[in-house]
Amino acid sequence: MAALNNTYDTTLLRQETAVGAVAQILLLTLLGTALGLGPAGWLTGLVFAFATWAVLTRAVCRSWLRTFGAANRVTLARATLVGGVTALVADSFESPPRVPVLVALTTVALILDGVDGKVARRTGTASPLGARFDMEVDAFLILVLSVYVATSMGPWVLVIGAMRYAFVVAARALPWLNGPLPVSTARKTVAALQGIALLVAASALLPRPAALAVVLVALALLVWSFARDIIWLWHHRTRHTALPQSATAVRHMTHADA
Repeated sequence: MAALNNTYDTTLLRQETAVGAVAQILLLTLLGTALGLGPAGWLTGLVFAFATWAVLTRAVCRSWLRTFGAANRVTLARATLVGGVTALVADSFESPPRVPVLVALTTVALILDGVDGKVARRTGTASPLGARFDMEVDAFLILVLSVYVATSMGPWVLVIGAMRYAFVVAARALPWLNGPLPVSTARKTVAALQGIALLVAASALLPRPAALAVVLVALALLVWSFARDIIWLWHHRTRHTALPQSATAVRHMTHADA
């Protein structure tokens, strides 16, 4: 009977992730019909949809979750919006950018970033998987936005999107970087500001010098935040052993514990 129940739960979890993939394809179809996405946009969007479905399905089936949960559904909806943004950014390399639609999708995605954590706490469904899922969606949105803004401001903007991934790579060589960090409101605020700053720059609503200043300030704050935490981890390196995932990277790029 237990085996049957586990199979049933796994089937439900797979159905949830499949719904996310279908929603992603429907959004791409809507964007393609309304805006005329080119091959780059379609291909990138479909790759994102398939990769998200494959990775998420594997993760939830190994997580022992009995239900997918309302908070993860919010994060999945946000991932769908990020897939749309990714397709639009890829399409902008061969067609004029659809700035209003890109800004609209990004704005909703950033707003929802403050929702899934609250839903998880209120429903008692917070989980390591949910926190990691939230973090990966955040990090990828920042990376995609930095790619888009870099086309007009220069490749230095890519540092914002790449910093979290560079930290994860560094932590593999330097295990002390995997140590847990104390909760920090400043860290959460800096992480939230990255998406806002890149959205402001992408919207082209500000004069170029003002937008440049906003992104430079965001980058400076991000460098300061990472540097402060790296210094803290160095001073406390003898207290911690290596962990499977970098707690520092998670706390830099997710607001699930906000």
